[in-house]
Amino acid sequence: MPHTRGNLQNHRKPERRLRAPAYATAAVMGMGFVFSMAANLPGTLSYDSVIQLLEGRTGVYSGWHPPVMSWLLGLSDRVMPGAALFVVGMALLCFVSLLSLIWLVPRVSWAAPFISGLCVLTPQVILYQGIVWKDVLFADGAIAGFVALSHLVLHWTSPRARYALIAAAVLCLTLAALTRQNGIILLPFGAFALGWVAQRSGLSLRQAWTSAAAFCACVIVLTVGASALFALRTAPGRGAGKEIRILEFYDLNGALARKPDLQLPELARRDPALLTLMRSDGHSLYSPVRSDTLARSQRLQTALAQAPDDILHRPWLHFVQHHPALYLRERGRVFRWVFLTPDISLCVPYVVGLRGPQMAMEELGFRPRVSARDKAMDRYGRSLMHTPLFSHPTFLLLAIFEIAFLLWRQNRSDIVFVSMLTGAIAFCASFFFISLACDYRYFYVLDLTAIAALIYIALWPTRSSLFRRSPSSIAPEGQDT
Repeated sequence: MPHTRGNLQNHRKPERRLRAPAYATAAVMGMGFVFSMAANLPGTLSYDSVIQLLEGRTGVYSGWHPPVMSWLLGLSDRVMPGAALFVVGMALLCFVSLLSLIWLVPRVSWAAPFISGLCVLTPQVILYQGIVWKDVLFADGAIAGFVALSHLVLHWTSPRARYALIAAAVLCLTLAALTRQNGIILLPFGAFALGWVAQRSGLSLRQAWTSAAAFCACVIVLTVGASALFALRTAPGRGAGKEIRILEFYDLNGALARKPDLQLPELARRDPALLTLMRSDGHSLYSPVRSDTLARSQRLQTALAQAPDDILHRPWLHFVQHHPALYLRERGRVFRWVFLTPDISLCVPYVVGLRGPQMAMEELGFRPRVSARDKAMDRYGRSLMHTPLFSHPTFLLLAIFEIAFLLWRQNRSDIVFVSMLTGAIAFCASFFFISLACDYRYFYVLDLTAIAALIYIALWPTRSSLFRRSPSSIAPEGQDT
């Protein structure tokens, strides 16, 4: 029977009625991008965003934010002052990835433009794609990386296209790992997807998983190399070490708040004054909602700053080893807030406008901004804030359903999207151990990957024997099999 690769757009003389759903879906995607940019440009910047833009402009990184984000903002700022070019580039990464899904299926269903339209109208797409947050860049990079891997099922037999897609996936997953330290969790899932596609495309088991291992090695080498280069321009004494110290401090304060008589002999011996303040000020200020409340005690923060950098390592390990139930219980309370967001108004579901530290704003030449468009987006966000669209459990259930459906359907590129969704879930699960606040954006990648997978399923929501075959078994266009 005659076969064409990918979407029906590649037919020499496709019928208009068969092309129409694909064109309609593409139009919806294009309008979604235009509307998002029209509503958000020159970009929504929060306090962190303003600081990162200033770091990018000066080329000196504080270490509290991912340097790659500041670096990219600096590059766009040199071309066009401000963050507008960065926002456009970030949104294009998302929308082009979603648009390219059309070429993965043999024919686009009429469900696709309607489902795509609903998806692009969600706050995760229309509103978030205009916010200069590392979590948005991370999610966009992750989706782009897995979408690039999904296209390998169509182009494996073309060496040039195959290597270009693998290179794109490597760069995107490297960007994700540099943007979020725990973003490296996505790597084994991406490698598994590559190995699976390679094996299904005709490589031996050994060759396929050797390719997956090489893929991992490339991402790790690029991530480590880029991190080392960024470290040269990062303020001394900042970075991952300080973040670990803050996490240990938060965990110990939480333990002391729950169990005031908890014994920490190492800390009592080395810095009894700090321990005393943690039992008093820390006990009263600790909150599972966010760690910022501990900053309200100046004397507690001063005592911590004056203590040696490793002061909390052994006390924290002692606590985890000797009181694992208490540790897990407190971590569970924190994770409950970041996952369930019981009071979403406390968890920064979104931001609008432009605001930041006064000194940084002055150096950048910015003034606070809350325009008519910003107010309109704020009304839009508020209208949905207490609906399932601002609920991570909603998107987790959707992702689980999608994984089950894709495993049942088993079309050629389905396993890539299963890997993407399970990787996003694993990434979010890691916050059980590292979360310091309930900010909604931390799990943004879960929401966006579930939306991307829904669009992918809507394009061709049925099984297809042709769609399940490997590219190596498909005859060239115009020939019969």
